Amino acid sequence: MKTLQPTFFLFVFVPLVKSAPPIQQEPFKFYEYDTDVTVGSLIQQDYEMQSKDIKKDATNVSLDTALRLQGDDSERSVRPTKDTNLPTCLLCVCLSGSVYCEEIDIEAVPPLPKETAYLYARFNKIKRIAVSDFADITTLRRIDFSGNRIEEIEDGAFSKLLLLEELSLAENRLVKLPVLPPKLTTFNANQNRIKSRGIKANAFKKLTNLAYLYLGHNALESVPLNLPESLRILHLQYNNITTITDDTFCKSNNTRYIRTRMDEIRMEGNPILLAKHVNAFSCLRTLPVGTYY
Repeated sequence: MKTLQPTFFLFVFVPLVKSAPPIQQEPFKFYEYDTDVTVGSLIQQDYEMQSKDIKKDATNVSLDTALRLQGDDSERSVRPTKDTNLPTCLLCVCLSGSVYCEEIDIEAVPPLPKETAYLYARFNKIKRIAVSDFADITTLRRIDFSGNRIEEIEDGAFSKLLLLEELSLAENRLVKLPVLPPKLTTFNANQNRIKSRGIKANAFKKLTNLAYLYLGHNALESVPLNLPESLRILHLQYNNITTITDDTFCKSNNTRYIRTRMDEIRMEGNPILLAKHVNAFSCLRTLPVGTYY
């Protein structure tokens, strides 16, 4: 009886297993309603369209980026300009009564604070100095305009600067000297285009404090007249000086006169033989530097 139970079980259930219909695998296709187009093909088309859009966007981005970079390059290629309309103490450096306006390409003297005592405006493009530039600045003691393009200085431009002690106009384009303030101790006009007719006869006579006078590398034909007794250093090298008289440095009517303060005179580079004018140096403690033979 026990052996019949497995046999009966197989006899009943095997026909049931065999009677199940075989499963047929069809192609993997999904259909949209009311259409014969498969979802797979739609996905493919959509993918292709997206790819085209991405490429198009990428091209636009590339063009935009290129234009932007090109614009950046053009901006970098343009040199920054200096705004000379800024307030003086932003354009220049103001420090304890000193104003430094060096190498900033200004073309005129900037408005100065009223307490300014020292002005350094070297190596700019200043062409002209007007009376109005210093009309309200009476505290100036030193002015340096070296290395500009100054061609003209209005009469009286320095007349109100009664405290001015040092003035440099070196390396400019001057052909004549302005009226100088009375308390000047140092005046530098080296490397200009000054001729003898551009210096008035009494230009230095009343400057009783003048100790250092630099007029080298100009176009002077003669030594300036009426040099003050206070003068210690006189530079006249590389001009066109051809003559010297007995009264140029000394006093021909006073053989005992000695110019005690004069320490140095430079006259090299002039077309003159100093040995021919020995009497012109009789009152000097040292002979001028120059050509003697």
